[in-house]
Amino acid sequence: HGIAFLDISTGELLTGEGNILQIEKLIQSFKPSEVVLSRSFSNQFEKTFGKDFYKFTLEEWVYTTDFTREKLLSHFEVSSLKGFGIDEMEAAQTAAGAILYYLESLENKQTKHISSISRIHNEKYLWLDRFTIRNLELIEPQHNSGIPLIDVIDKTTSPMGSRLLKKWVLMPLVSPEAISRRSNMVEYFTQHIFDAEEIILQLKKIGDLERLISKVSLGKVNPREILMLGKGLTAIQHIREVLEQMDHEELLSLGKQIDLCTEIREKIQSTISEDAPNQLSKGHVVKKGVNTELDDLRYIISHSKELLINIQNEEAEKTGIERLKIGFNNVFGYYLEVTNKYKDKNPIPSDWIRKQTLSNAERYITPALKELETKILNAEEKILEHEEQIFSELVDKIMDYVIPIQRNAQILAKTDVIISFALAAKKNGYCKPNVNESLIIDIKQGRHPVIENQMPLGEQYVPNDIYLSNDDVQIMMITGPNMSGKSAILRQTALICLMAQIGSFIPATSADIGFIDKLFTRVGASDNISSGESTFMVEMNETANILNNISSRSLILLDEIGRGTSTYDGISIAWSLAEYLHGNPYAQPKTLCATHYHELNELEHKFERIKNFNVSTREVGHKVIFLRKLIAGGSKHSFGIHVAKMAGMPRALIERSEEILHQLEKKIIDDERSEKQSPQKKLKQMPAPYQLSIFETVDPLVGELKQKIQELDLNSMTPIECMLKLNELKKLMDKDGE
Repeated sequence: HGIAFLDISTGELLTGEGNILQIEKLIQSFKPSEVVLSRSFSNQFEKTFGKDFYKFTLEEWVYTTDFTREKLLSHFEVSSLKGFGIDEMEAAQTAAGAILYYLESLENKQTKHISSISRIHNEKYLWLDRFTIRNLELIEPQHNSGIPLIDVIDKTTSPMGSRLLKKWVLMPLVSPEAISRRSNMVEYFTQHIFDAEEIILQLKKIGDLERLISKVSLGKVNPREILMLGKGLTAIQHIREVLEQMDHEELLSLGKQIDLCTEIREKIQSTISEDAPNQLSKGHVVKKGVNTELDDLRYIISHSKELLINIQNEEAEKTGIERLKIGFNNVFGYYLEVTNKYKDKNPIPSDWIRKQTLSNAERYITPALKELETKILNAEEKILEHEEQIFSELVDKIMDYVIPIQRNAQILAKTDVIISFALAAKKNGYCKPNVNESLIIDIKQGRHPVIENQMPLGEQYVPNDIYLSNDDVQIMMITGPNMSGKSAILRQTALICLMAQIGSFIPATSADIGFIDKLFTRVGASDNISSGESTFMVEMNETANILNNISSRSLILLDEIGRGTSTYDGISIAWSLAEYLHGNPYAQPKTLCATHYHELNELEHKFERIKNFNVSTREVGHKVIFLRKLIAGGSKHSFGIHVAKMAGMPRALIERSEEILHQLEKKIIDDERSEKQSPQKKLKQMPAPYQLSIFETVDPLVGELKQKIQELDLNSMTPIECMLKLNELKKLMDKDGE
């Protein structure tokens, strides 16, 4: 499949190819405001990606390879697409060409600012599916009171830097070399904060250079924006000077790549007035001295009264008429008025033309007066014409600089994000990670970047070490009480790895991270009512997505897997899933699994790369203190009743719960500790009424369920097929109970 993304405001055009899952990942990352697609693909798009997008369909012939390829060649004025790296990517060409056709078919839609096309290299970026983007709250919080990761690390100064940061967060790198280049620049700015502050000062003067130059291309730029563009180019000169003085190869290279655009910068500065208005029609856009005729017209407007008086004085002196007056009416404009007293004494010049006779005076016009009148009355119109022409010529000249200014904007955006990482690192006490080619994740004293910023005054986040390795600690089985911080440990591990791979420093004292190529989370679940899917079905869909796409470099977070169904089903699913991830011959992904099923602690004794950990607590009397420290070994208690007490449940209910818990522990838990058996065998031994059976009642559904179960070939089914079949049977029972 081919896909292309266009930011019409900046002219950035990206295109790529991939399977449906990769396309879905890109759509979730970029979140387009409008989707253009072929008419025949419309229904399939809705089924696959949902109905949340505004769609516009085009005829099938638009999506032909020859047509769209020719559209791209024509637009970019090239004979081949090899220079863009998409010459062999027909599906990508088709998507990009269709976008250009769509834009050209709209009224007043310019495409001149789309000066290049970039290829999306899926293999260059960490795989983040939509579940992970949502569950880790990278860009948007799941709840109104929440704070996403980007809010913590976004210290950017410019809008273009902020946009680039979002793109980096959603598309982390997988190349240790590329990651190192970014983090090395971040390290330099953490050590040279004054240089960072100097660049920030100049970035504030630049504004949104990316969108300013796009407005020039679209012909929708106003005088004030051209003035801002000129000031931005001046600030760029200072930024280049700062970068070129740095003792850092990568930053020095960035500085040298900046095009000063000296000629057009000076042209803007010499042409546009410092107090230029937003609207060209308001005038005073062009500086004095740019155009002689314009200056003359402005002088006439500002000195019209003085010029009229000069004519009056000249004519009075020439004729000897002392009481000569200049007036104006709407019939014949400016005139000279002579009273009868002076008319009879002094001869009227022959070039005076009488226009009106009054009882005691006569009114005349002269060639000089008429010429001045024409200039005065037409001056404003002429001024606007001149300013429009000068402004238009300036914009045309700026058009020649669209590509270098766009490149400058990209360099400034990158510099802005790098400085943002440095500022966040200094503020929050982050360290530089070592991202490498190994298959080990070793994080010392890691912290959750968002939660630590929300801690109450006087409290500190409890850091934890994480060690994962494909050779020995492939799966960490983490147990612990509710509210003890299991989920936070899972999320912080993922966020630390992600932050490291976007080039940022991380909340830890040190970290060696073998780069991950795919990050999956099965964290929390909610009913997808609009699609008719239950909590459990959502969970199974997300789990299926994980199992179908894992690699040995994947990192998987599983939080309370199986809690959407019964306890016994949940244990079975979690157990089989751990088995599958451990024993998969093709990929053994590093996995963090948080669970309240303490039976899963036995997996450590059966599988060499599964290790038990728990989030420690301390019991003081009848109270439990959450220490939030991850330690080796499994946990035997969930302290759920204690959490209920903390939530304010009635005392009588709490006491009854403790009584029932004591009975259960006496009848079941002691037996479980007596011998090592799989959870499945132990569940069969549980005495009534704790062991439930779906065959205890006489029901028409029983026979159908029994038959379906008997027909299953468990030996040939994969774990995920078992999960889905189990969900199918559950839905059958739920439907019967409605």
